[in-house]
Amino acid sequence: MGSASKAAYWLSCIFSLTCSLGKFITVGWGRKETQFHGSEGRQAAFQLQMHESALPWDDHRPQVTWRGDGQFFAVSVVCSETGARKVRVWSREFALQSTSEPVAGLGPALAWKPSGSLIASTQDKPNQQDVVFFEKNGLLHGHFTLPFLKDEVKVNDLLWNADSTVLAVWLEDLQREENSTLKTYVQLWTVGNYHWYLKQSLPFSTCGKSKIVSLMWDPVTPYRLHVLCQGWHYLCYDWHWTTDRSSGENLSDMANVAVVDGNRVLVTVFRQSVVPPPMCTYRLLLPHPVNQIMFSAHPKKSNDLAVLDASNQISVYKCGDSPSIDSTVKLGAVGGNGFNISLRTPHLDKRYTIQFENSEDEEVNPLKLSFLTWVQEDVFLAVSHSQSSPQSVIHHLTVAPSETDDEQGQLNISSSVTVDGVIISLCCNSKTKSVALQLAGGQILKYLWESPSLAVEPWKNPGGFPVRFPYPCTQTELAMVGGEECVLGLTDRCRFFINDTEVASNITSFAVYDEFLLLTTHSHTCQCFCLRDASLKTLQAGLSSSHVSNGESLRKVERGSRIVTVVPQDTKLILQMPRGNLEVVHHRALVLAQIRKWLDKLMFKEAFECMRKLRINLNLIHDHNPKVFLENVETFIRQIDSVNHINLFFTEMKEEDVTKTMYPPPVTSTVQLSSDPDGKKVDLICDAMRAAMENIDPHKYCLSILTSHVKKTTPELEIVLQKVHELQGSAAPAPDAVSAEEALKYLLLLVDVNELYDHSLGTYDFDLVLMVAEKSQKDPKEYLPFLNTLKKMETNYQRFTIDKYLKRYEKAIGHLSKCGKYTWRKPSLSELSGHAYWQCPDTVLIGSDMESKWHDARCSASPHP
Repeated sequence: MGSASKAAYWLSCIFSLTCSLGKFITVGWGRKETQFHGSEGRQAAFQLQMHESALPWDDHRPQVTWRGDGQFFAVSVVCSETGARKVRVWSREFALQSTSEPVAGLGPALAWKPSGSLIASTQDKPNQQDVVFFEKNGLLHGHFTLPFLKDEVKVNDLLWNADSTVLAVWLEDLQREENSTLKTYVQLWTVGNYHWYLKQSLPFSTCGKSKIVSLMWDPVTPYRLHVLCQGWHYLCYDWHWTTDRSSGENLSDMANVAVVDGNRVLVTVFRQSVVPPPMCTYRLLLPHPVNQIMFSAHPKKSNDLAVLDASNQISVYKCGDSPSIDSTVKLGAVGGNGFNISLRTPHLDKRYTIQFENSEDEEVNPLKLSFLTWVQEDVFLAVSHSQSSPQSVIHHLTVAPSETDDEQGQLNISSSVTVDGVIISLCCNSKTKSVALQLAGGQILKYLWESPSLAVEPWKNPGGFPVRFPYPCTQTELAMVGGEECVLGLTDRCRFFINDTEVASNITSFAVYDEFLLLTTHSHTCQCFCLRDASLKTLQAGLSSSHVSNGESLRKVERGSRIVTVVPQDTKLILQMPRGNLEVVHHRALVLAQIRKWLDKLMFKEAFECMRKLRINLNLIHDHNPKVFLENVETFIRQIDSVNHINLFFTEMKEEDVTKTMYPPPVTSTVQLSSDPDGKKVDLICDAMRAAMENIDPHKYCLSILTSHVKKTTPELEIVLQKVHELQGSAAPAPDAVSAEEALKYLLLLVDVNELYDHSLGTYDFDLVLMVAEKSQKDPKEYLPFLNTLKKMETNYQRFTIDKYLKRYEKAIGHLSKCGKYTWRKPSLSELSGHAYWQCPDTVLIGSDMESKWHDARCSASPHP
């Protein structure tokens, strides 16, 4: 008997002896009797558990798995008494810790998550087969369903990768018919937001050289999977995370992000809705599990997408009018009864098969194509790898002409280019159509796919030297940096490179949008840099730990945030948290850049709504380009088309130039900033807008016109009150005009009531004074006697008294000069004796007789030495 057989025999003996001793261990409060049982009711806690025997295809061998730290191990063994499998947890000192609860249909596969939280196994249910999870105490804790029918497959093994993020499931078809072709499947599952996703499915044959003999994850590189097939054929798969998003930069791009979930593609349209996966805007249903998604690189068709599935078919979905309802497209979170669907979903245009040349490598490797890229309307680029030599082949896939409109089409390999080296990434610039290849050794190659020669040449930096990444990068993109097209790369160790220069070593994710580079860092910040005139040195300085960034380029984000996408021609930046939920932020650099674009295009409404929502100072609308704004004031008013919004604009106006204080423009801005030489910016805006509103519709914008008078450097309250008086006296007001009472009530929000009362008194209109006084908190016993006294006076003397009360001495002297002889007495002039106008009678136009009386009054009123 071999050593392995002896070990299995002794394990079986030990576990048979402890079968009756291994009761389910619990502390009491976790018992079945105290748990919630849903619709089954309390009686479900007392139902007898039926012990089913092991599965028919079970080999009855014990399975052992260790926790990552080596402190505990779990064993799945068939109990000799019940004939069913149970999972027991033991310490490394061989002390029994727990026994799993009875689980009908428990399979032999067992894998303890290296992080230590869960133990994975399988369970056959009446209509499905699940992967189930146990806690260390033996209780079930979650599951997911495999995409196969009952008794269709068996699970050979479960394998966690080194960092516990991916679970590999090795499955094999069960024999149904004698001559049926059996397959083996390797599926990669990940979890996010409490949902398990099938990310990759690799079908292998069970005969010949494709039969899997061994499967294991690399203990050092977390996403490297080793597959050994019969005949010593060895496959090594290096996986990495990628975000499949549309790359358009105009308003037609809907900011699509696609997520692979088995034979479904979950698509979220972030321009219209922000929902976290597994929820989505719509989903695409495919006949086979999906392996890769790519969006079109055409700027005007960036919403179209193509899907490569496990059968190596490419399904193309295009946005536009569909002749009929597509059964493969289903609405997600935006659907439901009572909702008006404004979204235009794509439709299946063609499903293409690819004609391959039969070769030994392709028969062994089920993943025939990788790095599929949609570069033109009918042209795809794809990469295949050779098993016999370290070479890669770039294929041009072109649509074969067809005379029918059938959904089924064919892609031909029109040309192929062999590259010395293993290609590990491929990226395409949708603007320049450049294609960059990264080899396993770090070399960057430029693929001239549009040239007749289909040449491959080294990618060179501005100095003319070939570019080579010091470390392999899992994410690469092309971008214009300082006017030069560069390759950007990020390693799995958070090292960020531009060409062959390391810019930072703490970057967790990055994205390129328009002329901006956005990055998230280990210090829980999101930084945004303009690449138009940036240099590597400025980027290195901006990302250094000692650099203190301004408020426009840096903002704090939640720990572990990663960039999902940026909504084109908008200000929304979508971040995903480690647990899977999404967060929308409006980065200040993106906001100000977009506002400046809108203002340059005279799109005042969009800029105003954005600034109002995100609390950007509205002075920027004028200060960005004062000359252009003042020339287009009428356009601004017609676009805003709201009295309340125009009033809000007036109330925020101030003399400060915000482009020099709060929002300094980029150094490379071509806008010629100008300022008002006399410092009367607010007055210029008020006068220009008032003239435009009076020209457009003075009745509709009545309150805004009043506001323009009030907000001037020297408020024109008399004019405002006069306009209110005119509203009161108008016999037939316009349909959209406001009443005098409404206008007065609004003015009290802008001006202090006492100040407004004094200015109304200065109009000498007692009806208006009473109207203002009634709206104030003044006691009628205070102002009514005073007003009654004034009404009894002669008109000029009445106005003299009012002006003297308001300390308007120049006007008071003028009215006094028109009074009769009885007013020229000392009591009438005593209050004026100390004022400057008392010494300057020339300010009042009076006759010679009045002038002599004036001098006599001065002499009698002046104190004698």
